[in-house]
Amino acid sequence: MPRGPRLDAEGALHHVMVRGLERRKIFLSRIDREDLLRRFSLILPKAGARLYAWSLLPNHFHLLLRTGPVGLSSVMRKILTGYATSFNRRHRRSGHFFQNRYKSILVEEEAYLLELVRYIHLNPLRAKLVKGGEELGFYPWSGHAALLGRRDYPWQDCRYVLSQMGKNLKRAREAYGKFVQEGVSRGRRPELVGGGLVRSMGGWEKVKELRRGRESWAHDERVLGSSEFVESVLKEIDGGREKKILGAKNGLEVLLRLAEEVGSKMHLSRAEMMGGSRRRLVVEGRNLVSYVAVHGYGMTSTHVARGLNVSIQSVIRGVDNGAEGFRRRGWRLQDFIK
Repeated sequence: MPRGPRLDAEGALHHVMVRGLERRKIFLSRIDREDLLRRFSLILPKAGARLYAWSLLPNHFHLLLRTGPVGLSSVMRKILTGYATSFNRRHRRSGHFFQNRYKSILVEEEAYLLELVRYIHLNPLRAKLVKGGEELGFYPWSGHAALLGRRDYPWQDCRYVLSQMGKNLKRAREAYGKFVQEGVSRGRRPELVGGGLVRSMGGWEKVKELRRGRESWAHDERVLGSSEFVESVLKEIDGGREKKILGAKNGLEVLLRLAEEVGSKMHLSRAEMMGGSRRRLVVEGRNLVSYVAVHGYGMTSTHVARGLNVSIQSVIRGVDNGAEGFRRRGWRLQDFIK
């Protein structure tokens, strides 16, 4: 069964997992790992994303991050496309590099933030890349050492995580270290990879039993959280952009309105916005429209390209540039969704 569309919104917390094709290694040298970290440093701050935990393993990596104005898909596309191209060139290979699309799980923060920070940072120990907790504390390819104060990554938000452990920095680090050490004996924690209550309740068969009973539990493989949290997320989607786009015939109605609204703010006519012009200001306006159409209404790049009379590649590039344009102007995506 195919996965549904990604769940995202500004300020959402995500657990992201990326694997190499056929579980092949995606890091062959220190240079490879440093290349990926460099991309974190360039892309995450610019996108307004905050990274709380991360770990690099030979054939995959984990991230726990909160998205900003730029959506998760745009952030990950820039990171993964750039890294794959660089890796292929460096190691003289070609073809697909990552396994399908990355996995992302929307996380209920209050219940799972610290659990996931610990889970992600214990991965090198579970994978036997380090021999124990002391060695893990100096492992260079995860955010654990930074939270202990032994490394400094400006693009990793240690302050927020440590604030959950206490007000005094030294004591917070000590509490964090103890918290992680206590998690060693808890194993792989399969319940932390999404599905709401599904895995912690004993799998899908157990959920079917519950659904036949008096109490119904909400679940979704794209979400990690309580039944109430899963239900609230799905309800928001049902009443939000996916429902709105169904009410607009092929999305053209939405594009016409967006071209009118964005155009009026930029002193451009709707005809100019949808006429395929390559004038810089017009292209900028179309980028803003593309960003709202894709991230605000869930439209496909193909539908947007047809409506704006441009190529699909122009829309894909335009979505990223439009996100940056919104940030620069101080505009809010929700103000254009009706």
